[in-house]
Parts: sequence; structure tokens; C-alpha cells
Amino acid sequence: MSTGHGAHSAPAPSAADETQPHHDQRAPHRGPAPQPAAPTATASGDPRPAGKPNGTAAPRTSMFASLRIRNYRLFAIGQAVSNTGTWMQRIAQDWLVHSLTGSSTAVGITTALQFLPMLLFGLYGGVIADRCSKRKLLFATQSAMGVTGLVLAALTLSGHVQVAHVYALAFVLGLVTVVDNPARQTFVSEMVGPAQIRNAVSLNSANFQSARLVGPAVAGVLISAVGGGWAFLINGLSFAAPLIGLLLMRTSELHTSKPVARGKGQLREGLRYVRGHPELIWPIVLVGFIGTFGFNFPIWLTAFTSDVFDAGAGTYGTLNFLMAVGSVAGALLAARRGQSRMRLMVGAALVFGVLELVAALAPSYWLFAALMAPIGLAGLTFNVTANSSVQLASDPAMRGRVMSLFMMVFVGGTPIGGPLMGWITDAWGARMGFLAGGLISAAAAVAVGLVLARIAGLRPSVGLRRGQPYVRFVRRDEVTEAA
Repeated sequence: MSTGHGAHSAPAPSAADETQPHHDQRAPHRGPAPQPAAPTATASGDPRPAGKPNGTAAPRTSMFASLRIRNYRLFAIGQAVSNTGTWMQRIAQDWLVHSLTGSSTAVGITTALQFLPMLLFGLYGGVIADRCSKRKLLFATQSAMGVTGLVLAALTLSGHVQVAHVYALAFVLGLVTVVDNPARQTFVSEMVGPAQIRNAVSLNSANFQSARLVGPAVAGVLISAVGGGWAFLINGLSFAAPLIGLLLMRTSELHTSKPVARGKGQLREGLRYVRGHPELIWPIVLVGFIGTFGFNFPIWLTAFTSDVFDAGAGTYGTLNFLMAVGSVAGALLAARRGQSRMRLMVGAALVFGVLELVAALAPSYWLFAALMAPIGLAGLTFNVTANSSVQLASDPAMRGRVMSLFMMVFVGGTPIGGPLMGWITDAWGARMGFLAGGLISAAAAVAVGLVLARIAGLRPSVGLRRGQPYVRFVRRDEVTEAA
């Protein structure tokens, strides 16, 4: 089960590394891949990649390069099956809670309980991931996730389900996710090596969002025809696929890093490490704001479907489907990029927030629906760029703790943002709730963009191009010379 979100010192790979498989599959690689020299400019926040003078762009990598690696291919197939079940359960769970209570706040509470453990214990999950075998951890966590789906299916199909049961199982699932998220995020680098991290992270997101094209549609049909309990059952059984994939992997071909020995202060050590690296802390800050306030779609889309458009589960599934189309497009475009630039991350976050503002004010269903794909594309572009940038900027020995912080702020803020956005939606309507999320996301993107520009020694410059005004960022020394 992936978050998709579902969100970094391994240096940036060279241009040659970006276009070639990391190792020869005929000769199994043992142990961690050799690391290239550390970049010299990333700490300054310079949006131009280190080692590439004058901002020369790296060649585009093959869109599906990571799938040439057998272990990653097994992982991707298992995740495709499991992710489809996950999306079916998400849609069925949101609709079940809304049907039982008639409250957007209750939907927000369910989501909040699922992510509350990440907020409370997320950093400890990263410590565990750094200490243990990622593959063994994933086998345990994926098994536990399958069990929660089967229990919810039994309660629903037997007719005994209550909203308290959904709350409890959501919290248990969140506890498992505390360990699963950092283990799964860092296991990607062990399967593909540093040269293909960007591509593999993008394909993971494309995998998750492609399942979103199928899962909501199937869930909508099942809910209308036989009830949501069958969606929960299919999700529980779907976890057999990633478990089989993990068992079939060739451990000799994994780029395993040496586990960190147990010791005191490892949690504080990870926090100090992130705090001392601007190229880590500011993307994580932006991810926190947008994850907390901008990604509350279960609340907003259920409210728009039932209250604004007076429609049913089929319409809710359609809106999720359209958003997934844009998300898949964003993930596949990201898979072709050779670099993860800070300015792309900030720009995508700003566009995401602005599109949410426009959707909140859309006067008709058709315009609202048409905006779902662009919102999905911008949101996924932001998420993938932030995730890969943070992974590549992190020391391998710290990556589990860094990614646990990344995921903690991305999904751990939901216990705050979910009920708050649900309350605003209930009190002032679906449009005001969506408007608030978009406004906060756009404002956070502008603020973090200005901070990164200041760190990089850039300042805004206004000019004219073909008679049209435009704004660009230039270095302060360039402005001084021009003056």
C-alpha cells in the first residue's frame, strides 16, 4: 500500500548515470553502490544542479528505465495490484463514513486518525527503518495492512460495522504506516541505486495514480451494486501480490546499505542533520503546509458531490478518476526529467494552490470536473519533485530518518488539517473549505520560494518581453554589475 504522496548525503548522479542502467544485470551487484563526489552548490539553494556549469540541462532519461531492474519490476507489479485495492478501500471507506454519519467532519476525523500515528511516532519509524532490513520490514507491514482490510470487510459484509470500528481500524492502519512509509521510500534506492532514484520515485507515483484510474471506478460500481464491503475484501486480498514480489526478489542484487547500529540520540541526530541543510528543510516545510491543508480531497470531493452537485457515489468516483488522469500524466512527465529543480517544486506548488482556488469558485459541475486533471498533474509534479530532491540530497545513513520526517509532515499534518478543513466545510460550505486549502497552499509556495531565492542569492527582476511584463530571478551580483 502506498501513500502516493503518495513524498533525499546521496549526491546527484551525473548525466551519464541518468541515461544508463545503474549496473549490469548479468553480474549481480553486492553491497551499496559507490557514491559519486558530493555536490558543492546544493546547500546554497542554487536551483542549478551542482557539477553542471551555467545550468546546462541533463539529458532526459528513459521514462521506464527502472523497470529494466528485475527486483524493482517485481516490486512495481505487486504495488500495482495492491494500490488498486487501496484506492477501492479509500473510496468505499469515505463513502461508508459519510453514509453512516452524514458529516464531512466525520470523514475528516477518519482520515486524521489514519495519519495521527505518523504525526506522533513518524520519526521513530525512520529510526527503525535505518536499523533494520527494509525488505523484512515491508513483508511484516504489508501483511498487517492486508489484515486490516479483511477485518473491515468482515464487519461490513456481516452488517455489524459502526463508525467507531472504522475509526479504530484507521488508527491501526496508521500505526503500521509509521514503519511502512520510510521503509518503502528508502527501499526504492536499494532496488535501483542512486542513478535511478528520480525515475523510480516517479514511476512509483505513476503506479499509485494509475491504480487510482481503476480503483475508484470499480469501487463506485461495487458500492452501487453490492455494497462497499466487497471493496474492503478485495483490498485485503490484494496485499498477497507485493508479498509474493518481496519473496521472489534476488537479495544479491539489492544495493543494501549497512544498518545503523542501535544507539542513543539517533532521533535528535536526524533532526539536527535536516536542520543544517537548507536543501532539505525548506522542501519539507513546503510539503508540510501543502500536505496538511491542500490535500484534503476526501473531504472536499464528498462534500461537493453530495451538497453542491446533489449526486452519488458514481460522481464521486468520476471526480477521483479525472484527478488521477492528471496525476498519472504528472508522474510520467517527472519520470523523464533528468533533474529535480527547486524552482519546479515551488512553481508546481503555486500552480496547485491557484487551481484549487479556481475550482472552489467553479460555477458548474463540468468546469469543476475539468479542473480535476490539472490539479492532479500539478500536485503530483510537486510531490515527486520534492520526494526525489530530498532523497538525493540525503546521506544514505540518514535517509530513513529524513524520509520519515518528510512523510510525517506530508501525511502527519492530516490530523490537524483534516478536521479543520472538515469543520470549515461543514460550517461555511464546500466552496469555502476548498478555497481555504488553495489559499494556504499558494501562500506557502510563495513564502518558501522567496526564502529559497534569498538563500541562493537571487532577487526578483521585472522586465518586458515582446511587450509583455514578466518576472524572473537573477543573482544579486548580476544586478549590481548591470547597474
